[in-house]
Amino acid sequence: MIDLTAAPFSLGADDAAWVSSTLTGMSDEQKLGQLFCLITYTNDPGYLNYLTRGLHVGGVMLRTMEIDEAAAAVTTLQQCADVPLLISANLEGGADQTLIGATHVGSNMALGATGSTDRIREAAEVIGREARAVGINWAFTPVSDIDLNFRNPITNTRTFGADAQAVAAATTAYVEALQAQGVAASVKHFPGDGVDERDQHLLASVNTMGVDEWEASFGEVYRAGIEAGTKTVMVGHIMVPEYSRALRPGIADADIMPGIVAPELLNDLLRERLGFNGLIVSDSTTMAGMATVLPRRDAVPRVIAAGCDMFLFTKNLEEDFAFMREGLANGVITPQRLDEAVTRILALKASLGLHTSDNLPLADAAERIATADAARVAETVAAESITLVKEEPGVLPISAERYPRVMVYDLEQGENDFGNGGKAGTIDRFVTMLEEAGHQVDRFVPGGGWEGLAAPTSDITENYDLIVYVANMATKSNQTVVRIEWASPMGANVPAYVPTVPTVFVSLENPYHLLDVPRVRTYINTYGSSPAVLDAVLAALQGATEFTGTSPVDAFCGRWDTRL
Repeated sequence: MIDLTAAPFSLGADDAAWVSSTLTGMSDEQKLGQLFCLITYTNDPGYLNYLTRGLHVGGVMLRTMEIDEAAAAVTTLQQCADVPLLISANLEGGADQTLIGATHVGSNMALGATGSTDRIREAAEVIGREARAVGINWAFTPVSDIDLNFRNPITNTRTFGADAQAVAAATTAYVEALQAQGVAASVKHFPGDGVDERDQHLLASVNTMGVDEWEASFGEVYRAGIEAGTKTVMVGHIMVPEYSRALRPGIADADIMPGIVAPELLNDLLRERLGFNGLIVSDSTTMAGMATVLPRRDAVPRVIAAGCDMFLFTKNLEEDFAFMREGLANGVITPQRLDEAVTRILALKASLGLHTSDNLPLADAAERIATADAARVAETVAAESITLVKEEPGVLPISAERYPRVMVYDLEQGENDFGNGGKAGTIDRFVTMLEEAGHQVDRFVPGGGWEGLAAPTSDITENYDLIVYVANMATKSNQTVVRIEWASPMGANVPAYVPTVPTVFVSLENPYHLLDVPRVRTYINTYGSSPAVLDAVLAALQGATEFTGTSPVDAFCGRWDTRL
């Protein structure tokens, strides 16, 4: 039995009655449809009508659209649906990840670097307001992973940092503020990413912690999120072998599964030990983390049978629906388990008031997005998060008078998959800002010449007063290593002039570049590359503002030479 009156649903008698009567009135096909949260890249009415009236889906996630396109998609979806829909979105860092032109308030790590839960609450409020204006009612945030391994290719600035207590406090503030705006939070990625150096998008990764270590870290984070009232938890393609062995003594190594299909982690740990009563949603089932451990025919129904209540996305729409039907028919999913999952889906909808509202975008949605107040929050987060990791005495502040001739070395690799980090043209804008501040700026171009034929060092030492490195290299899925790749010949653009020319390294995205430039003496992390961040870092470099950010991770990567 599910206690619908208990947190996080906290339903009254009328709301609970709606859940019960709606479930009773559903056919098995309609119940199966509710299990799916699918995705749309379009506001095409024909496709959206098929999802709602043809497949009876429980939710739809919006991919990046113009604000009016998103509003049109939500309107069509909700008007076509017999049961109100969960409209979800990835909103990491801001609603701009889904709504073009919305506010980018700052990455989770930028929020962590401010050291202020007030900033976290303000950021989450902005995200919630902007999302709710177009009818989004479910955010796949916050990322509550702990960035314990600097080599992890995807957690990085998506996390609040490496300290479990700080991540727990940030999670609490974020969940409470976001849900106060009528948007359900989804703490992710249970059972905890950031330990392995591999990408769960590409394989079933491993959280190697023992039970006690897990309880003192990720356990505390998830308890904090649950106590804060998070309505949903997203489960990843991540194994915790030591916990699985503790909960299932004698389990064979081959039977240890990622959380998405591990009943001992979903039921024994998340439900029973942590006491989570809300909705469990799988991470994307198109990720290879599931494909590498089970045949898809088996995996699809097992996601629900193991304890997830909703199945995120499909690899092939018709095939995955067929696999889910087959799982019900052959008993992998029991009728009781199906009803339990759908009950929680309906309870989530009722807890958001979707059954008593038209759930349509606000008529003035566009006017509620990217407001002056939202911009102020983004600017404050940027200004308070910029972190001076180490400083060579006397180099800062910079000015055109002190450093008229500047050489910029730019390190850029393109936009990431989790927001607007790494956006092309960012370094171009920063160079323009330096020029507008009165500096004569050249950008390094690797020349030819191997041993004996390279340009003389005096070309740099006699012609430039300051060297500025700007790295705009964001983490991204399918890229298993985030490291600087130096230019030919023989690392032509490495920081070779640190002993002779004042050198400043600004990392806009990845906080761990000191690993590759250990002897750079003035190093700054910004945790993002938005216009607000560029304005803030230049102001701090010029001495107009103070560097007030505190590193939420070990930017020195545990190495002695990075502290030189």
